[in-house]
Amino acid sequence: MRPAILHPLFAEVTDLKGIGPRLGKLFQKLCGPHVVDLLWHLPVDVVDRSFRPKVAEAPEGRIATLTVTVEQHQKPHNPRQPYRVRCRDETGVLYLVFFHVKGDWLERQLPPGAARIVSGRIERFNNQTQMTHPDHILDPAGLDALKLIEPVYRLTAGLTLRTVHKAVEAALARAPQLDEWCDAELLRRRGWPAWRAAIATAHAPARPEDLLPHHPARERLAYDELLANQLTIALLRARARKGAGRAIVAKGELRRRVERALPFALTGAQRRALDEIVADMAQPARMNRLLQGDVGSGKTVVALLAMCDAVEAGGQAALMAPTEILARQHYATLSGLAKDSGIAVALLTGREKGRTRTEFLERLAAGAIHIAVGTHALFQDEVAFKDLALAVIDEQHRFGVEQRLQLASKGRAVDILVMTATPIPRTLEMTAYGDLDSSRLDEKPAGRARTTTRAVPLERIDEVIAAIRRALARRAKIYWICPLVEDSADSDLQAAEARFSELYQTFGNRVGLVHGRMKGPERDRVMAEFASGGIDLLVATTVVEVGVDVADATVMVIEHAERFGLAQLHQLRGRIGRGSEPAACLLLYAPPLSETAKQRLTILRETDDGFRIAEEDLRLRGAGEVLGTRQSGFAEFRLADLAAHADLIPLAREAARLALARDAELESARGQALRTLLYLFERDAAVRYLRAG
Repeated sequence: MRPAILHPLFAEVTDLKGIGPRLGKLFQKLCGPHVVDLLWHLPVDVVDRSFRPKVAEAPEGRIATLTVTVEQHQKPHNPRQPYRVRCRDETGVLYLVFFHVKGDWLERQLPPGAARIVSGRIERFNNQTQMTHPDHILDPAGLDALKLIEPVYRLTAGLTLRTVHKAVEAALARAPQLDEWCDAELLRRRGWPAWRAAIATAHAPARPEDLLPHHPARERLAYDELLANQLTIALLRARARKGAGRAIVAKGELRRRVERALPFALTGAQRRALDEIVADMAQPARMNRLLQGDVGSGKTVVALLAMCDAVEAGGQAALMAPTEILARQHYATLSGLAKDSGIAVALLTGREKGRTRTEFLERLAAGAIHIAVGTHALFQDEVAFKDLALAVIDEQHRFGVEQRLQLASKGRAVDILVMTATPIPRTLEMTAYGDLDSSRLDEKPAGRARTTTRAVPLERIDEVIAAIRRALARRAKIYWICPLVEDSADSDLQAAEARFSELYQTFGNRVGLVHGRMKGPERDRVMAEFASGGIDLLVATTVVEVGVDVADATVMVIEHAERFGLAQLHQLRGRIGRGSEPAACLLLYAPPLSETAKQRLTILRETDDGFRIAEEDLRLRGAGEVLGTRQSGFAEFRLADLAAHADLIPLAREAARLALARDAELESARGQALRTLLYLFERDAAVRYLRAG
């Protein structure tokens, strides 16, 4: 049960005075449904209202606070015209301008002859000084109520800054004093305030520097969030280790048979990762391991060899992929490599229906299918394995933790291997995958040619098309990537369909088109024709970003490369240069480039090391973007900036480890404070793990 002291923070935001159902929906959209969500909604800027000039001295564009006398109301004849109130001080005239005025509230607010303090942005219009919709209109006696330094919050349509201010103030009034969960020495060393003081200070910045991530109040709150995350992960790991496991022990004959059939030798990194996985599987505790490797580093082969041990030990294995294209690609790869070894591989996606599906389900339940490959379809209720021993989940960031557990529940003490072709920065690995052991594939298979990468402005597209013509003349396979499927009125991006039409007029039937809105069979047909048929130039959206493997593809054009993330550009580039032929990637961009876009394209030209690219991507974009916004299964950090607060993660990790080593059930006074922390950051499930032992 959540501690009673936190109940006021977990009330609906509509419990606060002045927030009804309509505003409640807007606040839910902006930051969340509970009062505590307002506490986590920190200011992003400050407005300085301390500038107090006379009217004649007020510069255009500056926020100023003026003392004036109301002279005259100038009501419009047409309701579309502005309502103007003429005011003055001893130096000049100021017009207050309002639109869509209803009733007599302005006359009550600004009675002629009264002195008023107004604060807002100064404008010049027709040589007159004016202020449109002042942020504040006050009686001089109420000057003390005006915050001269005012926090600015992110807004959503329908919410004003004043409404958010009032709501945050009401939320802060509910924030209780909580028992300290941080180590006293850490607080002293870092100069951090107590939690209640930190949250109040973070919402009352006195100057722009107070908004920086390393301000003591913000740093303290970020640490609290990271500590809750690391405690949850430590409890998850402890629970996984306590859970009944099974030792999958095989002689490795099936694995060696498949390995002998491979057309290449394993790299040292593949061998090392496989040894780690096989050793984990042989333990009586459940395996929870992350296999991360750069594009083309050979993760699928490592997974297949691990699955061989599960099959040889009498169990079954499953490989789940996030898209149908990738599932079919895996099926083709695995069934090709395993066919001479007597391993039965079968495929299940949403497209398999009727008799095909029924037959798959019957064979799977009977144990006649050794390795099941599929999409989300694999964890539907009616899918039953005879004895699932190993579950492999590809592109883990597309799935949530719940889906991982759902697939694991299809068997008894299932070992889990999750794979990602998006190398993960160390800080994200600790926060998003900290419950998993990790193996890294940091070598490329021998014989792979390096890809040359060049950035080209869009105005030189005719030269690019001429280069494409030369590449097609030597029978090269080429990708042309576009960010959108069709032209949209509010976008200047070149759409895939429009680009396909233009290239088709030049190159005819050698051009194909693939995008996410196409029906599966049609998409597969085009991909198959690109892999081995008459299509040599494939115009595509990012549907080809992950896993599509056409070994002959040696050229890629990425249009509007400045609109893609760094890791995504690297993923796309990884679709070419998978054979021994030299490859080229052309990044078409629309100048002028932002500073971030310049850095992104420079890094991509300098390196093809996915692990370095991942670290740079985190630095440039922040964790939310790198992980994908609000992906289920990832901790959504509201206060911690993983790039800025990277040094706090090891501190939080060590504090969580020590706390559980001293007090495994968190029953001491400090332990109870840490339980409160878990509830505060809505890690309720972690507390259930404690109770479940």
